[in-house]
Parts: sequence; structure tokens; C-alpha cells
Amino acid sequence: MSITVYAAVWFLPFVLPLCLYAAYTDLASMRITNPTVLALGAVFLIIGPIALPLETYLWHLLAMVVTLIIGIFLNAVGAMGAGDAKFIAAGVPFIALGDLRLMMALFMATLLAAAVTHRGVKYTPLRKLAPDWTSWDQTRKFPMGLALGPALAIYLILGALFGA
Repeated sequence: MSITVYAAVWFLPFVLPLCLYAAYTDLASMRITNPTVLALGAVFLIIGPIALPLETYLWHLLAMVVTLIIGIFLNAVGAMGAGDAKFIAAGVPFIALGDLRLMMALFMATLLAAAVTHRGVKYTPLRKLAPDWTSWDQTRKFPMGLALGPALAIYLILGALFGA
């Protein structure tokens, strides 16, 4: 992995609860809230200079801006939700460039697991544990936060365990 253990350990305790909360709110209300996304961005702005060299930190900030612009475009054409686009933009700076392929594979595996689990639970008695979740009644939309949040969390956990 390209992310350092040092960076992952700094980021993980602040990012993990936000990732889990994003997954929960997307399941419950089909929304990744603005305060969650702003908090994720603030974590990078505050902890980033401690965890990363200055030049790397600045490149990661640029990646956040570029990703947000792309996300706004994708949202405008209906390819993804606004909360998903904002969460991706706020989460991108935590990922080392050298780990991009790993992160894509990790996201795809997490997305597959999230889709199978969500659709599976939807038709079982487990659904009664949270009967009012909006995501249960969606036919065309999927709570992408259920995959986005855990994918970023797992990446940082792996970085803390196996990073450079």
C-alpha cells in the first residue's frame, strides 16, 4: 500500500465514525448529510497537514476540488446523487494515488457486498429491525453510502495495518 501507517492511523479515528454515519443515514433516509460531508472535509483540512507532507497534502486538496467538479457534473446528468458526489469528493484526499487501483477494487467488492446484503435483507424478517428506512422502498435508487463509507473505512484500516 502507498498510504503510510502514520497517515492512516491519524485519519482513521476521525474518519471511521463519519463513514459509518454516512452509511446509516443513506440507509435510513437515502441522504448523506451535508454536515457529515463537511466534517469529513474538515478532518482532512485539519489532520492532513499533520499526517502528510505539505506537497502531498496540496495535491490531495486539488484532487478534492477536481473530484467535486466531476461529481457535480455527474449529479447534474442524473448519474449519481448529490450526497454521493460530495462524499466521494470529501473522501478522495484520504486515498494515496498509488492505491487508486486497490481502492477501486475495494470499492467494487464493497459495493457488491452492500447490494447483495441490502437487497437480501429487504426480503427477510431482518427488515423488521428498521422498518421505517427509506431505502427499503426504493426500486431504482440504491443507498450508495452503504458502500462508499465502508470502502473508505476499510481502506484506512488496511492502511493502518499494512501501509508503507
